[in-house]
This record gives sequence, C-alpha cells and structure tokens, in this order.
Amino acid sequence: MRLSGFGPLVRRAASLLPASLSRAFGRPAALFFHGVEVGIDDSRVQSNHHNASSFADIAKCLKDNFDVLPLAMLSDVLREPRRHSRAIFLMSDDGYANTLTNAADILACFNLPWTLFASTQHIDTRERSPVFIARLFFLFAPDGEYSIPHLGSVHLGEAREEIADRLGGKLKSLETSRAEEAVEAMRTALPDFETLLERFDSDAFLTWDQVRELKRRGVEIGAHAHRHWAMHPDQNADYVREQAVLSRARIEAEVGACRHFAYPFGNIADIGPDAWRAVRDAGYEYAFTTLSGTLDASTNAWLMPRYGLRAEEPRLASLIPSLRLGNGRLAAWQKVIAG
Repeated sequence: MRLSGFGPLVRRAASLLPASLSRAFGRPAALFFHGVEVGIDDSRVQSNHHNASSFADIAKCLKDNFDVLPLAMLSDVLREPRRHSRAIFLMSDDGYANTLTNAADILACFNLPWTLFASTQHIDTRERSPVFIARLFFLFAPDGEYSIPHLGSVHLGEAREEIADRLGGKLKSLETSRAEEAVEAMRTALPDFETLLERFDSDAFLTWDQVRELKRRGVEIGAHAHRHWAMHPDQNADYVREQAVLSRARIEAEVGACRHFAYPFGNIADIGPDAWRAVRDAGYEYAFTTLSGTLDASTNAWLMPRYGLRAEEPRLASLIPSLRLGNGRLAAWQKVIAG
C-alpha cells in the first residue's frame, strides 16, 4: 500500500502522543484495507494484503480502543461528531476473495462491522486488476527491452521494484483505453502468466455468490467503480459516469441496496471534478477518497477522507486521533475540486 507524504507526519505525531492522552483529540474516522492472507509469499506483489496475524492485532486494537460502527450510522455520527469522537468506520476495497476466507472470520471474532467496496467488472469476470498485471510484468518478465504502448521503451534488468513504482504511477495516469493497451502488451510479454496467477491467488476476486455470502453475514456492499481504474480528469466524462452508474446497478441487481462509493486509488490525482459529480448524481449517499482526515472535517459528502491501514500498525490508538492533521489539506482540495 503506497502512502502519501502525509503518512510520515501522522506517524510522527502518533509516536509523540500516548494513547491515553490522544482521546481528547479524537474525531470520527474511516479506515480501509484491501486483502488479508494467512501468509505473504512476496510483499512486492502482495502489497495490498495484510498478514492474517497482523490484521488480527489491528482488529483487537480497534475493538479495545474505538467504537467500530456500521456505515449505516454515518449520518447520525456526522450530526454530532464530538459526541462520537471514538467512532470508526472500517472498509475493504476491491473485492478480493480472501476478504471472505480470511478477513471476514477475523472481524467476526471481534464482532466488528465493516463495508466491502467491490469493483464490479472484476467480480463479473474475475479478471485481475490492471495494476496487479502490470506489477507482475515489471517484476517477473524476462530481462530485456520492451516497447509498451503509451509507456515507450521499458528496459527490465536491475532495479525492477523502482521501475514498477515509477512506471506504475505513469500507467495510472493514462486514459482507460490506453492503459488497457499497455497492460495487454505487458500480459502477453509474460510467458509464465498463468503460473504467476496461481502463485499469487491472493489477488483473485470474489464471485457474486461469495459477495452474497458476505452480505448474508452482515457486511454492507458498496461500489468501487465498475473497472478498477482511476476516475481522473483525463478520463472521458461518459466513462466516468458509467463507472458510477454501472457499478451501483450491478450490485443492486446481484445483492441489493448500494448506497456508498469508494474511488479507485482515491488520491488527489485520481479524482477529477467530473468524478465526484457523477457519483453524486448516481445517487450515492457518501463517497470516500484515500486522503487522510477526520470525517467531521468534510464539507463534501462525496469526497470523504479515509486512512489506509499499513501492514502493521503498532501505534494505531494514537495515530487515528492524529488524522485531524490532514483536515486542512482535505478542505483545501475539496474547495479546488468543487470549483
């Protein structure tokens, strides 16, 4: 999980503030994770997944120190945020199969409610995320020179992880059709692609039957766009609108009501003005970014803050109240993007 420059600031503040003193600074907050695996084979590839034992430690900390609430209570909390200063809303993005086989059981042991934000095209087809495929290429394609559409010449040999980070960022900035051409070229350049999919089955997506099972177990299901790709300003307005509308329609057709949305990637560069308006107009009550802050700071219901949980969070009880440090950045960005 990649963190912005804001992350070190928050962690520094948390290291200076004992948990016992942090309560007075607390405000409601949203947290998210992606997948949970019993064992991590290669953290370079499986950076979206928590080790199950570390995730259980996080769940215990949340249970012991906060009031983890179902997302249906968000409106009530926002009306009186000071009264709900320890309120936490826990969420999972993407829709990996291991949220059912691992995360759901751990959270059930602590009786913690949570919301799953699913990218519906990947549930429909079980196609892996484009970013995941690209990372496999950068890390495992044979040494050599490759011509990748819209990325240019890519030399793979040394420093592959640095190349994956740098060109992965460039890839995410592409308009969707161009990104798809680039990713397809990467996929065909991997002679052992199917073997790698089997090795890294942590990134396999849920089926609709599995999503329904999570719903039956009390998990709220929200939309994470139809295709897991950024809704940034360079995207066609019709495409952005489809991502908001189609994902909700698919979830409602398969499992029932869909009231909330989370933006793929979700940082400043990943969300354009058309995106939040499309989400609003599609009828979602709230939508979530990956910018840190506390929920009472948000003046735009479709640009709400969230904090992405790291692989390990030894000072989480102090860190969450420190998320208030991000409120100024969040408010300034909301003002700009709202025009």
